[in-house]
Amino acid sequence: MTTHTALDLAAAVADQLADPHTAHLGPAISHRQHLAYGLPGIALLHIERAAAGLGPWQRAHDWLATASREPFTSGPDSHAFYGAPAFAHALACAAGHLPGAYQRALDTLDHQMVTDVNLRLDAAHRRIDAELLPAIAEFDAIRGLTGYGAYLLRRNPDTTVLRAVLDYCARLTQPVTYDGELMPGWWTATGPSGRPDGRFPGGHANNGTAHGIGGVLALLALAARHGTLVSGHAEALRRILGWLDRWRADTGRGTTWPYWIIRSELSTGRLAPSAPRRPSWCYGTTGLARAQQLAALALGDTGRQVDAENALVAALTDPDQLKATTDNGLCHGFAGLAHIAARAADDAHPSTVGRLRAAIPPLLAVVHPPGTDPARAAAMLIRDEARGPGLLDGAAGIALAVLAPSTATPPQSAWDACLLIA
Repeated sequence: MTTHTALDLAAAVADQLADPHTAHLGPAISHRQHLAYGLPGIALLHIERAAAGLGPWQRAHDWLATASREPFTSGPDSHAFYGAPAFAHALACAAGHLPGAYQRALDTLDHQMVTDVNLRLDAAHRRIDAELLPAIAEFDAIRGLTGYGAYLLRRNPDTTVLRAVLDYCARLTQPVTYDGELMPGWWTATGPSGRPDGRFPGGHANNGTAHGIGGVLALLALAARHGTLVSGHAEALRRILGWLDRWRADTGRGTTWPYWIIRSELSTGRLAPSAPRRPSWCYGTTGLARAQQLAALALGDTGRQVDAENALVAALTDPDQLKATTDNGLCHGFAGLAHIAARAADDAHPSTVGRLRAAIPPLLAVVHPPGTDPARAAAMLIRDEARGPGLLDGAAGIALAVLAPSTATPPQSAWDACLLIA
């Protein structure tokens, strides 16, 4: 009897998404320009498989061509996961393995992106000068400057515009006084959605990798590891790490971090009681542990590195946290956990690498249980109307996320640079 692995599932997803003209897209087609849900994210699956020698480049070309048939949104209505910047990420991942390909298109997209980033930076510094609080979309990894920084770091870590983004990130970490209270510079007056929310009177400080300071920490750490440093860089890293140290919690099985801090918690210095939460990339301990591991590596702090890796192992093996994880997606599901574990293990200290590697097979077994038919499982994922075939929640992201954990080989196309995981 053949035992199908998660790699078989990834191959089946890729085969069923081979042709953009015949693949089942469902509601995802309404998000054509979106990296998370639309065509660029599906293209990433075929780009990575082709770069790894697992599939033909023609599939990647076909998806990129289909995605580019209509003009992409740019300017203030676009962001790192939507419009021209989202397509640029996919195109750059392909171009890295095809010298000379797509260069004219990338040059045009990069020029537009520099213009957009500079406008966003000007607005952000004016906001800081006016002593106003930021919106989450100003700085986060999905819609904000951190997301643009991830792309710029991947494309060319020595550019002036990337250094300007890093300067802004360092400035964002400076504390501010608001409403008579000292707060972190990334405190927002809204709820996590970016809109006023009665559940968050006085706003909140978001810790997430996708929408909070975790993403800023990861960008600053990755830039430092590339040798791209700005004034106050190390101090900014330590300031964020100090904040996370202040709000860490011990579950008895390991360290966790809250998704956010609300005004009453800031005022009292104590976390409100809460049930265990899923340890995902977007929000949760796995994303934050990886960001702190990267920061510790950038700072040469071995003790902090091991602490972060131990927290990650605990999150990946704690039954209470895993029970809160209810899907298989890249953003907040089991495939994403396996991918983060694999990326962290590539950099891990000898004392923790074995436990990180050992945590991966059980996660993959949840994504693709032994005895499951991969073709049927792939079809169910793709046709799931709630999650669809896309990158963050859907089939393409699951297929991508299981590749590195299954092969112990890092991604060949840097497709996950947009997640600030590596």
